[in-house]
Amino acid sequence: KQLDEGRQVCLQEIWSLEDDLAQRAMLELRHRFYADPFGRANHGLESAVEATTSADIRGFFQNYYGPRNAILSVAGKIRWPELVENVERLFGAWQPQSGLAVAEVAPPDGNAHLEHDSNQTHIGIAYRNVPYGHPDYYQARGAIGVLSDGMSSRLFTEVREKRGLCYTVYAICHSLRDRGAVMCYAGTTTERAQETLDVTVAELLRLRDGVQAGELDRLKARIKTALIMQQESSYSRASSIAADWYFLNRVQTLAEVRQIIDGLTCDTINRYLADNPPDGFRIVTLGAEPLETPVGIS
Repeated sequence: KQLDEGRQVCLQEIWSLEDDLAQRAMLELRHRFYADPFGRANHGLESAVEATTSADIRGFFQNYYGPRNAILSVAGKIRWPELVENVERLFGAWQPQSGLAVAEVAPPDGNAHLEHDSNQTHIGIAYRNVPYGHPDYYQARGAIGVLSDGMSSRLFTEVREKRGLCYTVYAICHSLRDRGAVMCYAGTTTERAQETLDVTVAELLRLRDGVQAGELDRLKARIKTALIMQQESSYSRASSIAADWYFLNRVQTLAEVRQIIDGLTCDTINRYLADNPPDGFRIVTLGAEPLETPVGIS
């Protein structure tokens, strides 16, 4: 009975993707960018969920769930001795498992279009980026911040404000432990989809020419404001501590992050972009009509 109830919850989440076309497009983009299993959606496949048995779940738990590399992050007004006591009581008997090696399978080649009868078109673009633990991560983060952080960013200004092409456009740094990507999204109408794709790609390519001092100054101010706001949220701080430990095997202080941000310059970011120019784009579109790949991209 518990398995059947859990199965229905999982199936409902999978079915809900039919109503969230933006998420569906971005899940397909991840599937086509990262090697399997790293490109899989955490929702799973409907056929796999329906076929899963209690024995499958127990076997997966025994093989993969263990304290080795587990992270418990706590932020807030805590009493350390009591916390340690409770953790030992709750998790002290948790035994490590041997684990199984994960075999990677290359993602599907090429771009993709998902046909859907709609007056909207959803566009996803991905290309290689350094992961969070890489020494140049904040150089990459600075470049993508100029591209997409805030209403003065290039994508917001050029794609949305100047041309009115779309209602949503953004780019983010997405990171796994040993690999990363820049993930871009734009949602627009069918009639303006091709121009939206063309202008978005043009802005990605324009990053190769570097960033300007005014753009970087505005980005630094936004990031520092976000760091201040983060200190007000125990949840945000606990999440960042866990992420630091996962990616870096240590925890960065907020002062250390501020120092890194202060150290960003146009020269350092532009050197990074010269060595790591945006290229190798993977494009996924979802809508009534497929789009043409813009000229000049690889």
